[in-house]
Amino acid sequence: MINSIDRNKTIKETGVGAVSRLFAVLRCLGDCPEGGERVTQLAQQIGLSQPTTHRLLRSLMDEGMVEQDARSKRYRLSLEFFALAARAGQSGNLRDVVRPSLLRLSASLGDSLFLLARSGFDAVCLDRSEGPYPIRTFTGDIGGSVALGVGQGSLAILAFLPEEERDAVIGYNLPRLRDFHLYDEVMLRSEIESVRRLGYASRNTGVLEGMAGLAVPILDR
Repeated sequence: MINSIDRNKTIKETGVGAVSRLFAVLRCLGDCPEGGERVTQLAQQIGLSQPTTHRLLRSLMDEGMVEQDARSKRYRLSLEFFALAARAGQSGNLRDVVRPSLLRLSASLGDSLFLLARSGFDAVCLDRSEGPYPIRTFTGDIGGSVALGVGQGSLAILAFLPEEERDAVIGYNLPRLRDFHLYDEVMLRSEIESVRRLGYASRNTGVLEGMAGLAVPILDR
């Protein structure tokens, strides 16, 4: 029998709040070192109690998305999670279609290439081909993301969005871009117009010292 307090707790944990908490755990685990993290540290980072965090972790383990190392007792994302994420990244089969060109261009240019796609207000790295020299990027490895407008790739995507969508992204992302000391609104819109006029983005922001890049948008299927 469930009393009223237990029933309210059950309803609350199966609603939108519970989904947000589950994703908070997944995101936190995604940022953890390779060895994973203990429940105490996860709870502190997420801002939830340890029992609640442990309950969320058990739910994710039941679904195969999280695993626990038997010796260290640390939690980490499972291989099944990464397999699912890889399938999700195949939206429209874009990675398979672009992969041959990515490899060909990387070999001919002798440099690293990245495939980015829009995800809401961010650009996500779907694929990469390494050149002879290791480089740092805003998005990091495959699956990494950055606010639209940060770096040449995401700026090229932002510049060629429909005007109404572009304005909405600019309004949302400006405070995030200021964290990188990149733009005010006038400067950002000026950069966007330049990218649209040239057909590519190549500005070296200086945020990653010694790094520059060139990005072009894929405008059709």
